[in-house]
Amino acid sequence: MTPTETQDAAANNTPAHEEHNHDHSHEGHDHHHGPALNPELTKTIHVEAPTEDVNKAFASVSERYKKLARIPGFRAGKVPASLIKGRFAKEIRQEVLESLIAEKFRTALEAEKLQPISQPQVSELLLAEGAPLKFTATFEVLPEIDVTGYEAVTATRPESVLSDDEFELEITSVLEHHATVEPVEEERAIVDGDWAEIGFTGNVQSVAQTVTEDGLDSVANEQPITGEDVLIEIGGKNTLAAFSDSIRGTKVGQEIETEVVYPEDFGDPRLAGKTVKYDVTVKAIKKKTYPERDAELAKQLGPYEDWADFETKLRERAANRKKQSVESGAKDEMVEQLVEKFAFPVPEFFVQQQIDARLERGLRALAQQGMTQDAMRQLDFARLREANRDQAIAEVKASLILDKVAAAEGVTISDEDMERELLMLSIQYREPLETLRARLEKDGTIQRIRESILRERTVEQLYAKLAK
Repeated sequence: MTPTETQDAAANNTPAHEEHNHDHSHEGHDHHHGPALNPELTKTIHVEAPTEDVNKAFASVSERYKKLARIPGFRAGKVPASLIKGRFAKEIRQEVLESLIAEKFRTALEAEKLQPISQPQVSELLLAEGAPLKFTATFEVLPEIDVTGYEAVTATRPESVLSDDEFELEITSVLEHHATVEPVEEERAIVDGDWAEIGFTGNVQSVAQTVTEDGLDSVANEQPITGEDVLIEIGGKNTLAAFSDSIRGTKVGQEIETEVVYPEDFGDPRLAGKTVKYDVTVKAIKKKTYPERDAELAKQLGPYEDWADFETKLRERAANRKKQSVESGAKDEMVEQLVEKFAFPVPEFFVQQQIDARLERGLRALAQQGMTQDAMRQLDFARLREANRDQAIAEVKASLILDKVAAAEGVTISDEDMERELLMLSIQYREPLETLRARLEKDGTIQRIRESILRERTVEQLYAKLAK
């Protein structure tokens, strides 16, 4: 949920409220303890309504229950009011609470000219028939943001010429996808350049610990890491040296033990910074053969006249990708300057939502990499949330700043822009356009899409204006 969308939703929602048990009794008196808010952006309002309004609300809801209630021994609509109030007391009070509090809360917000961005938290609630309504609502509001001087940030146009080495890597990648792997029939030891087909079982040696209120809490041992018929290139740039060193010189059928220490920045978070003891079985030695760079291969790759034609078009695509990549980095640096330039308190509600979004993306990526649900449950989510906090704060700040810059620069998103975006999504998801539109409008995604496009366009326009 984006800042603007949250602001709209919060303004239309009933203040957050839930009933729960205490070891002391308060007749008609409820408490709610919500998540932490940023004190600099927290507002508290005290709301009251006269007894007359409370009694009218109870009477109205009770009358509706009287008409609808079906109780043995009584005709429809003829059930005594006292019986209705006794049998449906909890339900009647809940309906009165939801309707009356929402109405009085909106009235109080309008009177004080406040607009919540978070779900308001209710405390000190007193609601009972024959007594005035009283409650306190606490919520966050948007910070005051002055982006005067945003044009003073610098933006560069970095060099983006594709080098010969970079182009050769592109060629190699293409050839890799069309290479064939064949077994080595001769009985010999494995050497650099060979592809070893292995099976393995790995056990993580370290046990993760987290600090809780009760002290150190050990996470359960992780599941073994297993693999069958896995190909690794001995001495290859993508093969950890420990694997190459342990398998180099072995023969088919040989079983070995090896210990691998993974770097902290290893791509798989399950292994980053871990030490794993592996039992490895060498199953086969294989050689990879690459295709000839000729017209036949070029025509297999697409509508190319010959290999030279393919190389020319590949170079153009690779150069465009590099240009987009380096410019994207330059734009990110420009946005980082904006974030550093303007200081203001950040709504904690937005920060927590952004952390949630970052973790959700991360978990989806881990699932695609093969991580099981059981393994995910063993992750230290408290540590992960804290690790994502600084970046989440920066992202929320960037969104709020860009919204202000968009207004200053006159950046807008037209209905035609949205139609093009929705049409592309419709094609991508293979979903009828109107069905997609209805779904996105219902869950609020369409507003997030509009805001995302607006911010992207703001970055593009500001970069074009400032880049040198």
